Amino acid sequence: MSQTTSKRKATAAQAAESRTGAGGRAGGASVHASVANEIGSRIVRGDYPPGSILPNEAQWSQTFNVSRSAVREAIKMLMAKSLLASRPKVGSRVEPRERWNLLDRDVLAWYATSPGRETFMRTVQEFRYIIEPEATAFAAVRRSDEQMAEISKACQDMGAATSLEARTEADTRFHLAILRAAGNDLLVPLGVLIESAFDHLFRYVTREGDDLDHAQKLHEAIERNIRLRRPDAARNAVRRLLSNTDRIIGANQAPSDA
Repeated sequence: MSQTTSKRKATAAQAAESRTGAGGRAGGASVHASVANEIGSRIVRGDYPPGSILPNEAQWSQTFNVSRSAVREAIKMLMAKSLLASRPKVGSRVEPRERWNLLDRDVLAWYATSPGRETFMRTVQEFRYIIEPEATAFAAVRRSDEQMAEISKACQDMGAATSLEARTEADTRFHLAILRAAGNDLLVPLGVLIESAFDHLFRYVTREGDDLDHAQKLHEAIERNIRLRRPDAARNAVRRLLSNTDRIIGANQAPSDA
């Protein structure tokens, strides 16, 4: 067989594999990303507790019906997210939870859909209490006209939304626009990183909330006070919104989590 023919066959095999996800199903952009998603989900939901040694490449390859190279790349992805550490002659070991990169979009998504999602939501809420009231007060002082228009548009889109998807998207856009308007360079990349966390939280709160009109009015109060450049009132408006979110989360917890 000529070298050219061999290269063509190898390329064809790679192309076929890229169209197939874990377990032989049609996948997304890449096989290794699909495998990383499945393994990462299992780690975060507790199938493999910290300290566990994962199955080896050959076992994963058979489980997902993919090449060992795809598994190898998936493991590298999870190591980059600090979920795993690899040791020669030992294999891939699950890292302690405190080392996980919880600001990674994939890790956040796995966390948000795990059995411990109530803990996830409380964690996000605590983070919001630390960041959002003061960021909103800064936004009321520093926002530009263009930034104000972005905040107002997102708030209007929330009120006009006719689906969970559209309202959640607008809600997330509203809060991220406020973080950008705060004018602190560290909040901009932070906002991008926590976008996934906000999206999952707002989706839950919108679905489980019993009064969307009340929630909309709370958002409109935030928008109005930023627009009128009233930092103290804007800060307090955010705290009222956070308190309402706390109420919804608490009302929908299982008795064992209360």
